[in-house]
Amino acid sequence: MLYDKIKEVAKARKVSIYRIERDLDFSNGSLRKWNDSTPSVTSLKKVADYLDVPIEELLED
Repeated sequence: MLYDKIKEVAKARKVSIYRIERDLDFSNGSLRKWNDSTPSVTSLKKVADYLDVPIEELLED
């Protein structure tokens, strides 16, 4: 699941999901919804860039 992967990478980088959402001007809880809905490529790229990882890493199982 996408959200779980983001959470895993964020934890490794010692940054909270809340912090990512706040810094990227996403609504509170928006990343959690990504397990059930597909985000826009733009939003996914913002998160990947923020975490300094390629988009492909976030999409891996």
